[in-house]
Amino acid sequence: MTTFVDRVELHVAAGNGGHGCASVHREKFKPLGGPDGGNGGRGGDVILVVDQSVTTLLDYHHSPHRKATNGKPGEGGNRSGKDGTDLVLPVPDGTVVQDKHGNVLADLVGHGTRFIAAQGGRGGLGNAALASARRKAPGFALLGEPGDVQDIVLELKTVADVALVGYPSAGKSSLISVLSAAKPKIADYPFTTLVPNLGVVTAGSTVYTIADVPGLIPGASQGKGLGLEFLRHVERCSVLVHVLDTATLESERDPLTDLDVIEAELKEYGGLDNRPRIVVLNKVDIPDGRDLAEMIRPDLEARGYRVFEVSAVSREGLKELSFALAGIVAEARAAKPKEEATRIVIRPKAVDDAGFTVTLEHDGIYRVRGEKPERWVRQTDFNNDEAVGYLADRLNRLGVEEELMKAGARAGDGVAIGSEEDAVVFDWEPSMAAGAEMLGRRGEDHRLEAPRPAAQRRRDRQAERDEADQEYEGFDPFA
Repeated sequence: MTTFVDRVELHVAAGNGGHGCASVHREKFKPLGGPDGGNGGRGGDVILVVDQSVTTLLDYHHSPHRKATNGKPGEGGNRSGKDGTDLVLPVPDGTVVQDKHGNVLADLVGHGTRFIAAQGGRGGLGNAALASARRKAPGFALLGEPGDVQDIVLELKTVADVALVGYPSAGKSSLISVLSAAKPKIADYPFTTLVPNLGVVTAGSTVYTIADVPGLIPGASQGKGLGLEFLRHVERCSVLVHVLDTATLESERDPLTDLDVIEAELKEYGGLDNRPRIVVLNKVDIPDGRDLAEMIRPDLEARGYRVFEVSAVSREGLKELSFALAGIVAEARAAKPKEEATRIVIRPKAVDDAGFTVTLEHDGIYRVRGEKPERWVRQTDFNNDEAVGYLADRLNRLGVEEELMKAGARAGDGVAIGSEEDAVVFDWEPSMAAGAEMLGRRGEDHRLEAPRPAAQRRRDRQAERDEADQEYEGFDPFA
């Protein structure tokens, strides 16, 4: 049964915003007390949070679909809807968040680091919030926005200071078991280690973590063996330790060739050239192993490597190795620039961004794309003529009609707002010629205007009667 998963594809959906409410306050002797529709609640976000107690992405491998709750709709009496509950997903330290195209969105390092993977939809405004001096009693409210739906990839890169690399059965698991309190599986056959093992080592005043990476073989960077799956776990380390088996039973192998093969795979994988290397000649408790270690040590030192002869069984040379690693780790930590642990990619908009674009497509449709117009379309109830008029006002004020005219659009041309999947398409009827003054009067309710004085009402009624008498005097029933 799978117990360790370090790469998953996660489908997250934020909560939808609640719809606004269109309501008019009514009470005795005051049937039209004004709009009192409340706003809809915000949809819940999907948030990734680093949790030190989580070491694998196994939960998301079994349940890859996650959704936050929706916001509640607004109600009359100026009662706003309840916000949706955020969905918090714990992830291991060192999780990299990517989109489905492989672009890095966030690099989560450090306990408590947070990243919003999907933003909840905004709640729609009720008619009380839409009321203004010109629009005193709106008969509509805005719809809540749908929450973000994202397909993301979570990739775990172990946060360790030291990485042990080498052929299968080189003794890496044995070393980490005696250097730290980790208890990895140890056996006398290749590929015993199927997942990275982490251990904590204390050497003097320095405490560092050490990772045992599953065995590498030729072609690991192209996917052979287990290497490609776990080479990512050495990317964050401060030092690489080559564990060479000096007592291998395979006649066609020798420690120098093993080192060359592993170095070639690390170079092919890329990004590790600047990491310091240490060579550990393991299993020197065996007489043949010690003889071979003494034979090849000068060659390794001539290549510039620091070499340690150790034995996980007799524990020979382990103290010197642990303190040497502690020194390298301390130097790397001191040289590391002070910066935020979390790396979140921000893609700012251009300074001259007008907020939308108008393009003529091959089928003669003018497509409008932009955050504001697309959001306003999503918020509009197209079954309500007044709401549609309000949308037209907003688009006109934003300058959409002006840009359509500049692009060559004529009355009756098709205009689509949004992407091809969820666009709203309509035949364009220019309204700019009528003037924004007329457009701005949509949604007024004359019933709520201030009452006219009694004398004015009498004059108006008399004028209506005089007009009716004049029409009657000119009426010929036999014409």
